[in-house]
Formats: sequence, C-alpha cells, structure tokens
Amino acid sequence: MLKYILAWFPMIMIAIINGFFREKFLANYFNSLQAHQLSSVSMIMLLGMYIWFVFKVFFPTSANQSILIGLIWLLFTVIFEFLFGYYAMGNSWNKLLSDYNILEGKVWVFVLIWIAMAPYIIYQIQLFFFQKN
Repeated sequence: MLKYILAWFPMIMIAIINGFFREKFLANYFNSLQAHQLSSVSMIMLLGMYIWFVFKVFFPTSANQSILIGLIWLLFTVIFEFLFGYYAMGNSWNKLLSDYNILEGKVWVFVLIWIAMAPYIIYQIQLFFFQKN
C-alpha cells in the first residue's frame, strides 16, 4: 500500500495546477461559482487521467484493495484540505466548509466522491479491457 500512499502526493500538485487554472483563467471569464464548478469538473477529469496512469503502472491486486486505496486517498485529501486551508492559507472553518454546500451550487463534494470511487471504477475498467490477473 505504500506505493499508493506515495501516489497520493502528486494529487496535491494536480490540485494546485487546477486551482491556478481556475484563478488565472476561469475567473476571468466566469463568476466565482461557475469557476468553482468548472474547476471541480476539470479536477475530476485530471484525477481520472492520473489514477488511470497510476493503475497502469501499479495495478491493484484486488477490488478490495482498490476500494481501500480510494478511502485512504479520500481521508488524506480531506485532512490536507482542512489543515492546509486553515493553517497555511488562513481560511476560516466556515469558508472551508462552504465548499461543501451543494445547496449553494458548490460541487467540491463530487470531487471527493470521485477520489473515493475512481480507484475502484478504474480498476474495474482496466481489469475488463486488459484482463489483468
């Protein structure tokens, strides 16, 4: 599992690049909520491509392992998001929690759901198409 834990760390860079894209490009053409929503979609796509690559190199040994990978990545992501957001970026807890408010159109929670589910989904797709044993 260590290789999958280490494989989580590049996801931070993907998120930073995606955030930079949101702030420097999307924010110029869309309002804040729309930029957030589009950025969430691009994050899901980027993570899907990254996880596909990781599993091409380090294919999980079982469906259960792929589920565990997703849960670990979800836990690390949420912990990082809140600790980094609060302590490094100086955001309030209310600001951090506001990204989870789906009633206000915030869709970040779908990124987290994807982080949890993508390893299993991509495992199953690669297993089907490439018949890994």
